[in-house]
Amino acid sequence: MNGQYAIAIDGPSGAGKSSLARRCASRFGFLYVDTGAIYRTVGLAAFRRGIDRRDEAAVSAMLPELEIRMAYNEQGEQRMYLNGEDVSAAIRMPEISLCASDVSALPAVRAYLLEMQRKMAREHNVIMDGRDIGTVVLPDAELKIFLTASAEARAERRLKELAAKGVEADFASVLRDIRYRDEQDSSRAAAPLRPARDSVTVDTTEIDFAGSEELLCRLIREKLGVEEIG
Repeated sequence: MNGQYAIAIDGPSGAGKSSLARRCASRFGFLYVDTGAIYRTVGLAAFRRGIDRRDEAAVSAMLPELEIRMAYNEQGEQRMYLNGEDVSAAIRMPEISLCASDVSALPAVRAYLLEMQRKMAREHNVIMDGRDIGTVVLPDAELKIFLTASAEARAERRLKELAAKGVEADFASVLRDIRYRDEQDSSRAAAPLRPARDSVTVDTTEIDFAGSEELLCRLIREKLGVEEIG
């Protein structure tokens, strides 16, 4: 594989960005970077400390006290560490999703984490997913994809993910949280969720996971001219 490649996948909560990006990265031998996990880690820290996650001054004062590290296990799975503790499971709880949405709306938090994300792209071929990867973090990415689906479809998928992890939730509350995140992410002043001007929009409402995966991999092959490693 020649050159250094960056693929940006943006989209609303529950669109399947993480699962699809992880699978595509594995097929092409790219490093998968889940930027949402980084914001979730900051949200978890604020939650544990009882800090108002909308209070930019309070959250900003906390940031220098955090050691946030991203690592990968033998299976290539991304793990998040907060001050030495593996918090990969803790950051996936529903209440932390809302915390992540709130802290990610703070300009100070986004500026603090920006270099960490860009450094990964400088050092590796990456597939990076988030809310502002194609518009802010990696504006020169070779391929930008805006992945979306209806709020109802995303809520159904999230409900199944939670059930598989043994977390009890009901459809109405999950849908409410999805819509709350959509509103927060799209209306925030700092790097709002929106498709990059040169992105390809992929709506997976009526497409299953396997079909979505094949569609994204085809886009990668056609746009970058790269082949799968398997």
